[in-house]
Parts: sequence; structure tokens; C-alpha cells
Amino acid sequence: MEAPAASPGRPRSALGAVATAPAWVRYALLAAGLGFALWLPNGLYPAVAVDMLCWALFAVAVDLLLGFTGLMSFGHAAFWGTSAYVTGLVAIHSGAPFPLAVLAGAVAAAVLAVPIGYLAVKRTGIYFAMVTLAFAQMIYFIANEWRGVTRGENGLQGVPRVLPGVDLTDDYYFYYAALPIVLVGLFVAWRIVHSPFGRVLVGICDNPARARALGYPVHRYKLVAFVLSAFVAGLGGGLFAVAHRFVALDVLHWTISGKAVIVVVLGGIGTLWGGLIGAAILVRLEDWLSFSGFESIGLVTGGIFVLVVLLFRKGIWGSVADLVARWSARRRE
Repeated sequence: MEAPAASPGRPRSALGAVATAPAWVRYALLAAGLGFALWLPNGLYPAVAVDMLCWALFAVAVDLLLGFTGLMSFGHAAFWGTSAYVTGLVAIHSGAPFPLAVLAGAVAAAVLAVPIGYLAVKRTGIYFAMVTLAFAQMIYFIANEWRGVTRGENGLQGVPRVLPGVDLTDDYYFYYAALPIVLVGLFVAWRIVHSPFGRVLVGICDNPARARALGYPVHRYKLVAFVLSAFVAGLGGGLFAVAHRFVALDVLHWTISGKAVIVVVLGGIGTLWGGLIGAAILVRLEDWLSFSGFESIGLVTGGIFVLVVLLFRKGIWGSVADLVARWSARRRE
């Protein structure tokens, strides 16, 4: 069965512009991105660079739902935080290498997403957002009360970084140990979007009634996208726990979900890679403001968010890609 085509009025996305660009352009962008990732801990504090990686994964996970499935989730902190707790518990009690602990956390997030998604995807718009938010707050309450496991407000302390034969006490070396996991997560997201499954998701996002008329089980596709998004978010949450060697109750707070949405909008909804740019900007800005002694960080980040929404409707990556596409079109004329 052929995937439903996007509606004629749907604007060409930044991701589509990159996908149809000449091969040398795509390879140049890939090489530039990898080069920047390898250089990053040399230009910034390694701990800040690791946070950028974690938040980039989280933003890409949210964009899989928001940009390609049309589902606004305000509850993804549940998967980010659940993975962080499971990763911390596995690392503390089993002494497993941190990649295995992170994988266990991501799997736990995906498992949790199944019942939540099953109930949530039957709703759309603000109702979907509120259902996910309600479930996230429920998980937050459970983590706060289940002190025998999560240690409540004290959190999990002393999460180890274990990798046989490698000393990861220095954040600089941990960055390069975590980078392959991030690249795997980004590749998974890219592969999802560029697969027939991803094209069906875009068709559902554009016109769910038409997709349903063509015989696609819309709710089932949304559920699978929800679970995959939770898995990618879980990879970021698990790495965040190991990077900080501490899991606080705040990782489950609803503001974490809101911050992820801000990062996606800042980079560009439906661009996939815009989340990387948004995460880099927001994490670096928060770090700079905190070191400068500025206390009202939310006031600045919120103001930037408003400016981006008003001036760059497609986000940073989306706006730049749109300008490049228009310039290329004029050159052909």
C-alpha cells in the first residue's frame, strides 16, 4: 500500500530541502556536523558539551512527535526522567558498563510509553498534550513517594561511570565515550523519518482522515511513533544521569518537557536537526547566564523564544534552509 502523500499546501520542510540537495552538499553538512561534534569539548567546558548532546537527543525525540506526527507532548519528561532513574539504579546496583545502563533506561522508557501512548494517541491537539502532562505528573508523584527506590527528594547519588579499560572520571573523556551513543540515537531518528513508516507519519500529520481512508491504522502508527520517541528521549535521559552522576527529582518535572519543546521550536519544528542547534544555543546560554550571576535565566530564554516565534516562524534551521532553497530557486530561473 502506498504511503499517503503530503498535502499540496504543505510547505517544503528544511529536512526535505537537505534530502533533495546534491550529494556533495549532504556529505559536506555531515562532515561539518561530525567535525563540530569532535571539536566541541575543546571549545567549551566538557560538562556543558555533554549536556548539549543529551538535550539534542531529547529535542530530536520530541520533534519526531511534534514535527512529523503532529502530536504536542508536554509529558516527555516522564520518559527522560524514568530512563535517568533506571540508568542510575542499574549502574549503582549492578556495576554494568554505562552504555548497558543507558540502554536499560531507554528500554524502560519505551515500555512505559506503551500504556501511556495507547491512551494518549486517541486524543489530538491540546487534549493529547494534557493527557501526556497528566501522566508525567503522575510519574513525578510516584517517584517522589517511592523513596525506598528513588530516595525521594534526595535523589540517586554517586551514579558510576563504568567502561572497562577506560577512566571516565574526566568529563572530557566521558564526552567522547558518550558521543557514539548520541550518534546512534540520531541515526535511529533519521532512519525513522526517511523510512516508509516515516512517510506515513507525515501523511497522518497532514491529513489523518485521508490516511485512515487509505486503510492505515492511524492510532497504531501514532503509538509506535510515541514509543520510538520515548526510546530516543530515554537515551538522552540515561546519558544525562551518568554525566551528572546524580539523578534529582527535577528530571521528571513538567518544566523539563516545556524546555524540550522550546528547544525544538527554537531550532525548527519538523527539521529534525534543528533540535541540535536549539539545544546547543539554549544550554550554552543558560551556562553563560548562570556563570555571569544572572538569576532570572527563564526571563531571557523565554524572551528569546518569543522573538523566534515572531521573527523566525520556522525556527533557526528551518529559516536558514528556506532562504537557501529560495536562493537556489532564483538562480535556476
